[in-house]
Amino acid sequence: MRRVSIDDLKAMKERGEKIAMLTAYDFPTARLLDDAGVPIILVGDSLGMVVLGYSSTLPVTMADMLHHVSAVVRGTQRTHVVADMPFMSYQASPEDALRNAGRFLQEAGAQSVKLEGGVSVADTVRRLVEAGIPVMGHIGLTPQSVNQFGGYKIQGKTPAAAVKLLNDALALEQAGAYAIVVETVPAPLGKLVSQRISIPSIGIGAGPYCDGQVQVLHDMLGLHPEFVPKHAKQYAHLAEEIGRAVREYLTEVQQGHFPTERESFMMGPEGEAVLAELSGMV
Repeated sequence: MRRVSIDDLKAMKERGEKIAMLTAYDFPTARLLDDAGVPIILVGDSLGMVVLGYSSTLPVTMADMLHHVSAVVRGTQRTHVVADMPFMSYQASPEDALRNAGRFLQEAGAQSVKLEGGVSVADTVRRLVEAGIPVMGHIGLTPQSVNQFGGYKIQGKTPAAAVKLLNDALALEQAGAYAIVVETVPAPLGKLVSQRISIPSIGIGAGPYCDGQVQVLHDMLGLHPEFVPKHAKQYAHLAEEIGRAVREYLTEVQQGHFPTERESFMMGPEGEAVLAELSGMV
């Protein structure tokens, strides 16, 4: 069984076939997504917020990402695994970017990497691609620049901002990126970007016209019900179900209803005889 390749993803755009991408951060979740037929998994630095409890993605380290990417790769056989490059793993220099991106492929087993930015990182993207490292771009609302943006705000709303975003997309394509995540921009701009580039656009809060969509798994499964982004749709409410199951378990343990004989291990007659003898010696 071979993994989905970047050529497969490009061919999906050419056929007009929508691409569904989800995040995953651990082995069992990755295995479920792989079994369900998800073609591409992003091990996002969003793990900082949904798994590690940080208030942003900025504290996430290379060590964090390598650890989680490795687990996801071990849980997949067919799915293409994208490793998100964390803050300051590629911004300082193309050499740093090359070294760290290489670690994701060599040590963690990822098939490609993702980094944020457009024109400003085009040379870095080109350097990675020339070294044989497939790169997914990311434009629009780029969470690692949240302090520069002044918060999580819609991008590309003005004519000048829209032109800049389109130029960012074209620069990434020219640098050799195989796909681009377009995050939190008006739907008409997401459509224009998708039409103007020949590589797949993967939208998140960018409207229905992108070539594919990506969602944070915890959002779509309802694992963090206290906050649901506007661009997310909850396909399940697992926080409620998990809470119900845990409360039922607590009650059964406290009342002595768990474990029962069904969940217990028994001994044969000879073993029970030995225990009886031992009991008499106490």
